[in-house]
Amino acid sequence: MSGKPSHPVFARLYERTAPVMERAGMTRHRKELLAGLAGEVIEIGAGTGLNFGYYPAEVTRVLAVEPEPRMRQAISRAAARAPVQVDPADGVAERLPAPDASFDAAVVCLVLCSVTDGAAALSEIRRVLRPGGQLRFLEHVAAWTPGLRRVQRALDATVWPYFSGGCHLGHDTAKDMADAGFELSELRRIRFPDTRPMLPFAPHILGVARSPGTEVA
Repeated sequence: MSGKPSHPVFARLYERTAPVMERAGMTRHRKELLAGLAGEVIEIGAGTGLNFGYYPAEVTRVLAVEPEPRMRQAISRAAARAPVQVDPADGVAERLPAPDASFDAAVVCLVLCSVTDGAAALSEIRRVLRPGGQLRFLEHVAAWTPGLRRVQRALDATVWPYFSGGCHLGHDTAKDMADAGFELSELRRIRFPDTRPMLPFAPHILGVARSPGTEVA
């Protein structure tokens, strides 16, 4: 990647729409995403720091990586209120600012849908995780019905990425993680928002994958 992405319009929109998402139930999913974590964690694409308040006390440090300057300012404010140590960092998923095998867990929350190179991002996550380390994920994914997948592909090819910070709805993220060498140990399909009919951006997966190798005690 030749440079960092910049989506200042999306950053402003996200700040305004995020409280609506939280009231609609995203907070519950964030808590499930982070439950039981411990040790050193890297959160990739930390946004405005909405996850910080839900990290367990057993987490000793969070390196919060975010490429968007406006969002990093919000991260600094959220870090000051967080119940665990949070260190903001400038960086992109494809080139994480961290040494090899330096984290017990990595967190991606609505991030892999918008990275420039998903394979490179997952390779980087594997690099910075210790053997057996966890990858916690909550991600937009391709729909599980053919009709809605066609709608997602049409949106991805036209307007959706321009209004959503580069997000693409049609990723098969579980397959991408498996192809990158992660072992999927927990995976649950969720729809958010839970409307009828299902909206094109509602299909998500939530779960845990592990880096290959034996977890260090």
